[in-house]
Amino acid sequence: MKYTYLIINVLTIFFPVVLSFDKRVAFAKSWRFIWPGMALTGFLFLFWDVLFTVHGVWSFNNKYIIGLKFMGLPLEEILFFLTVPFACIFIYACLNYYIKWQLSNTIARVISNLLIGISVTLLILNYTKLYTAVTFGLLAILLILLLYYFKANWLNRFYMAYVVSLIPFYIVNGLLTSIPVVLYNDALNMGIRAGTIPFEDHFYSMALLLMNFGFFEYFKNRKKLTV
Repeated sequence: MKYTYLIINVLTIFFPVVLSFDKRVAFAKSWRFIWPGMALTGFLFLFWDVLFTVHGVWSFNNKYIIGLKFMGLPLEEILFFLTVPFACIFIYACLNYYIKWQLSNTIARVISNLLIGISVTLLILNYTKLYTAVTFGLLAILLILLLYYFKANWLNRFYMAYVVSLIPFYIVNGLLTSIPVVLYNDALNMGIRAGTIPFEDHFYSMALLLMNFGFFEYFKNRKKLTV
């Protein structure tokens, strides 16, 4: 069905939008802090998306998209970089409101350093594989900047939200890769899959969310400072 990818996008964002008006979390009041970072992050990731599509990292099954394309990308793929971050920031906001326990900054720092080490190692071992190299190279750079330059104090909460976001991640990416809507070229990745989902997707998603969460925290805190 040509509306498959579009329907997946709509379902991804449906409940976060509806529940945004809940009086307790009041996520709708934070929407204005999301859009600027989503635009900046989306611009970068759409650049990589176009590059990946041109170089055959992945392609899109015409059976499941409506056919509108921009720079070779289906409209649904562009929407993906809006719906998924929005839904995951909603998860982040809900956890911040309802869950008072959080990882210590020390543990978050250890996790970050481990991820940096793993990312650099996988980049070196797989530098000829475009998807793997870009994914782990970008993740390593983001984590180094956030941890050592910006000294982000929200990474402990980010990791908790990321783990929870894996539930919708496996549903959405599972559908996209099993139907399949998106087809991957295993010559340009490590060829390791969790079910039908490429291993790199987990960390591509983490990099996407790190940027979106970082901008969200920046714009939110900047507003507080000007009040």
